[in-house]
Amino acid sequence: MTSGLSPEKVSQLFLDACLAELDALKPGNVHRFADGHGMSVADFEKSAAAAAPAMGDAGLDLGARIEQAVAATQVAVGQNTNLGIILLAAPLAQAALAPLPGNLHARLRAVLDSLTVEDARAAYRAIRTAEPGGLGNAPAHDVAGEPDVTLLEAMSAAETKDRIAWNYTHGFVDIFDLGLKWLEGGRRRWGSVHWVTTYVYLGFLAHIPDTLIERKFGSEAASEVRDEARPIEAGLSQCAAPQDMAAPLHAFDASLKERGLNPGTSADLTVATLFAAALQGL
Repeated sequence: MTSGLSPEKVSQLFLDACLAELDALKPGNVHRFADGHGMSVADFEKSAAAAAPAMGDAGLDLGARIEQAVAATQVAVGQNTNLGIILLAAPLAQAALAPLPGNLHARLRAVLDSLTVEDARAAYRAIRTAEPGGLGNAPAHDVAGEPDVTLLEAMSAAETKDRIAWNYTHGFVDIFDLGLKWLEGGRRRWGSVHWVTTYVYLGFLAHIPDTLIERKFGSEAASEVRDEARPIEAGLSQCAAPQDMAAPLHAFDASLKERGLNPGTSADLTVATLFAAALQGL
C-alpha cells in the first residue's frame, strides 16, 4: 500500500463509521434506541455530516483537519458532540490520504511522529471551541494557553488523564491491538451486524476505565462502570444470538443514564475502530 485513498472515499468512510456506531446499542451513550445526556441521534448525524468534508480534505495538515471539523460541527449543532471522534479520526484520515509506504498503522505512526507546534496550536483552538466537559486545568501545556510544543508532546503531557491522548503517544494501540481484534472476532461469530459494534464498545468499556467519566466523576466511578460492564461483555461474548442480551444491555443503558454517566471515550474509540477497519478494507 503506497498511495493514499481518494478524499471522497475517506470522507464517506468516516461518515459511514459515525452512522454505524449510532446504530448500535451502547449502554450509557447516545444511540438509535435511546437518546441521552441532552443529545440526540440527530445531533450526531448532523455532526458526522458536517465533519466529514474536513476528514477527506487532502490539502489539510492534521491540526487544520481537526480545527475545521470541529468548527463545522459547531455551526451544525452548536455543541460538542464529536471532539473525541475527530481527534482520533483525523490522524487515521491523514494516514489514509498520505502517499506514504506501508500499511495504515505504519502510516499513522509516521503521521504522529511528524506533528508540529502549529498542529498543536490548531488543535488547541479546536478544543477551546468545542469546550469539552471535565477538562479542568493542566500543570503543563494547558489548552487555555498557547502551546510551544508539538501536538504529540502535548498529548504526552495529557496521557494520564485522557485515553485519546494516550493513544496518540502509544500509536493507537487500543484501536489496532484491541478494537480491530474484537471487531474481527464479532464478525466471525455473528456476521456483519450492529451487535458487533456493541461488542467492540463493551470491550473498551469493560477493559479500560472511561476517561470522560473519570474526568467528570473521578477514578472510582470510572472503575465501577468498568466492573459493571464486565459481566455484560462476558455474557454477550458467549451468546450465539447476540440479541438475547438486549434486555440486560437496555437495563445497563438506563442505569448509566440515570446516574449521568456517559462513557464517551469508549464510544470515540469504537468509531475510530470502525473507521480504521473501513480504511483498511476490512
